[in-house]
Amino acid sequence: MHGAATLRYQQPIPGRAPAAKSGQRGASRMVAKESLAARLPRPNVSLIKRLFWPLVLLALAFGTYELGQRLLPYADRPISKISVKGELSYLNQQSVQERLAPFIAASFFSVDLAGMRAELERMPWIAHAEVRRVWPDQVSIRLEEQLPVARWGDEALLNNQGQAFTPRELSHYENLPQLVGPQRAQEQVMQQYQVLSQMLRPLGFSIVRLELRDRGSWFLTANINGADQSFELLLGRDHLVEKMRRFISIYGSTLKEQITNIARIDLRYSNGLAVTWREPSVTAADKTVAVK
Repeated sequence: MHGAATLRYQQPIPGRAPAAKSGQRGASRMVAKESLAARLPRPNVSLIKRLFWPLVLLALAFGTYELGQRLLPYADRPISKISVKGELSYLNQQSVQERLAPFIAASFFSVDLAGMRAELERMPWIAHAEVRRVWPDQVSIRLEEQLPVARWGDEALLNNQGQAFTPRELSHYENLPQLVGPQRAQEQVMQQYQVLSQMLRPLGFSIVRLELRDRGSWFLTANINGADQSFELLLGRDHLVEKMRRFISIYGSTLKEQITNIARIDLRYSNGLAVTWREPSVTAADKTVAVK
């Protein structure tokens, strides 16, 4: 029949996907579905490690503090004994114990060790003090006394370091040599005294007075051992050791036999010394000795 449309049915070919509908455009693909654990961010292990140990240490410190607070009333006992050690020649333990009486009321952990040390070193005869706790309820003290070597003027004593201290019984130490000088020259005068004493001692002399005057001149008074007499040495400003060596040399060759008759020896010369006799002779009161 002409003019009629013919409909044909096309059998699908096996293995071939059916043709897409004319209404769909582009290509489509399948997307794999990810698990919830895979989509979550992974934890930072290094950060956790860095935070773990500080937290542990903080917890331990807090626990230790709490334990200490609970045990403190049982461990912090009142002080029951203060022991004093050291060779004491000018002090006695009773005076030390009396000085520390205000500190004894404290407990083992609350006792003021620094305050005890400062209080002890304010005592004139104590040069140095060491204070420490001894478990469970004692305080141990070791004292170092001052070693008086000379008097400083009329108001104080000097130790071997040239440090001045002022005990109450100054009149008991009049037998010590007397050093005199400006207030800030204590160590300098003590050092010079020690040097000159060592040089004069082999000759049988001991220094009874050494003075440094404001203008820098040194004056020395030496005692003649066994003769109960003394003589003066005028040393000037500088080169004291050199001048003392000159005196020692001339003393051995010229002055030794007449030393008890000498009142003063002036060493302020460049090449000799001048002698003032205790009992002037008829010829001359002074005699000058030159070094050849």
